Amino acid sequence: MTFVISKLLWLIAAPGNFLLLVLVAGVLRAIWSGRRRGFVLIAAATLGLLAIATLPIGSWLAAPLENRFATVAVPARIDGIVVLGGSIDAALSLARGQAAAMAAAGRITETLALARRFPAARVLISGGDGTLSPGPLSEAVATRDLLIELGVAAARIELESVARNTYENAALSYEAARPKPGETWLLVTSAMHMPRAVGCFRRAGWTIVPYPADYRTAPTTGTAPGSLLADNLMLVNLAAKEWLGLVAYYWLGRTDALLPAPR
Repeated sequence: MTFVISKLLWLIAAPGNFLLLVLVAGVLRAIWSGRRRGFVLIAAATLGLLAIATLPIGSWLAAPLENRFATVAVPARIDGIVVLGGSIDAALSLARGQAAAMAAAGRITETLALARRFPAARVLISGGDGTLSPGPLSEAVATRDLLIELGVAAARIELESVARNTYENAALSYEAARPKPGETWLLVTSAMHMPRAVGCFRRAGWTIVPYPADYRTAPTTGTAPGSLLADNLMLVNLAAKEWLGLVAYYWLGRTDALLPAPR
């Protein structure tokens, strides 16, 4: 039930959707009552969209998350790599007969580079189907097929094909990998997503080495926004989702801190 509620709430809370709802509410209010309040809502939503288009709001929101866990020197020896789903559209991949990469494809490219650098390391892919209407192909299987096509030996790849969210990624990956004391595992996910992911893995009892990928911002905040509203709005949406996710996960006891930090 929590999973379904989170999906439905995000449809409303996503900044673009929220501003659109405010605009619609303002228009309806203005038509219905003819009063000034409707136009105030319209003006507020319009100013919100204008701010996203002209100010680096996405960068201001995303950079603190992406800079939270700096890229670390990879140990000389690692025992395993955990890569979280979110890079492949499983349904589209199945429909088209080839891997359909999404915006977070950096998770896959970094995993591929690490797998080649450490040929003895296990590769665990975690990802089920995070949609409200699951399909027959999981993200983990689709990602595995792509890694095999790119040259990673099938025998090295292990799957966790049930997880629908980050909390389940952590708990189910820990059960699947069963890391032994003293083993070193890397966690590969988007840099913006890393704080929430690390908090969940710590809560699951796994001290894992963060390996952020798929960066969206420069190391310093204040980067000028792009020229397209859609691109800027996408970055605001991604960052807002992570901040809201951090608050919700901490409130639900799924992370060890409100904003997990390096130790």
